[in-house]
Amino acid sequence: MLEYIAIAISLFFAMNIGASGAAASMGVAYGAGAIKKARHALLICAVGVFAGAVLGGGEVVKTISSGIMPQEFITVKVVIIILISATSSLFFANVLGIPLSTSEVTVGAVVGVGIAYQVLYVKSLLVIMSFWVIVPIVAFISALVFGKVLYKLQSKGRLKDRPILTILLVLAGFFEAFSAGMNNVANAVGPLVGAGMMSVNNGIWIGGVFVALGAVLLGKRVLETNGKKIIRFEKTEGILISSTGAVLVGISSVFGLPVPLTQVTSSAIIGMGVAKNGTQVFHKHIVKKIIRIWVVSPIFSLAISYFLVQLFLEKDLYAIVLIGSVIIGTLGAISLMRTMREEEQSIYDAGEGI
Repeated sequence: MLEYIAIAISLFFAMNIGASGAAASMGVAYGAGAIKKARHALLICAVGVFAGAVLGGGEVVKTISSGIMPQEFITVKVVIIILISATSSLFFANVLGIPLSTSEVTVGAVVGVGIAYQVLYVKSLLVIMSFWVIVPIVAFISALVFGKVLYKLQSKGRLKDRPILTILLVLAGFFEAFSAGMNNVANAVGPLVGAGMMSVNNGIWIGGVFVALGAVLLGKRVLETNGKKIIRFEKTEGILISSTGAVLVGISSVFGLPVPLTQVTSSAIIGMGVAKNGTQVFHKHIVKKIIRIWVVSPIFSLAISYFLVQLFLEKDLYAIVLIGSVIIGTLGAISLMRTMREEEQSIYDAGEGI
């Protein structure tokens, strides 16, 4: 019975990954008008994410299933705890209006279990965390350099809006979805593989199908939102942004490193903005937002998974009280920060109106 519950949660998680993360990969192409209809963008995304999962998702699945803590400690009950921790973290973040990375949330949940049993592979974890910083920095620098070249060519009139740009933008979106499939499907099925409930091969096929279904059935709202936000980008800019994310996340996936696609793309967008408008793009709220996502994502899910292990498996009351206090304190601090930010914005708006 518990196995069916774990599989159900995993597949539901996979569909939500498809809706939020994978569908967003086509946002640039859709928002820039390269793809006119949302359903066409979602279908292209579904094909890309499924192909990425099947052809290149195996290494990240292995990392999630056995590269952070010993596989023998990942039981069916532990799988349920990991998945509930990741899913509830995303839910609470949505309520508080804080976007989280599914890769960081899932890794954090696994780490929480590893800490509870004191069996964590610390070196592997440090490597993963270092790439959470390195890859976005590389994305920023790459977009900055390519962006400067792009705008220099545009200023000399050497680049015009041609049909080939539309094709290239669609292809860039497809490969970004492909890279999302390579990296994100592991978040849903990695714990199942770790518990021996399915093989790596079956996991990436089943996970790929449900992430693709999530993109098609649930991804329209995310696609519309992202499309409206990024419609200010020209096609050439969109090609560079999507290609940067696709290449870096794809390379990370080949080496089995779960990385946050959202932060990689955001860093590329900021790099492109600096190339176009200079350092004034570095608004404080943008930098704070990226840092907050990086810090809160793994810590929050880590705390929840550790709490659930102590509550249901270890029954350690002292640890339950301690970690419960940490969770409540974290939620309170986040809520307070949000309230202060809203008050500052209202004061600023009032000042503008004077």
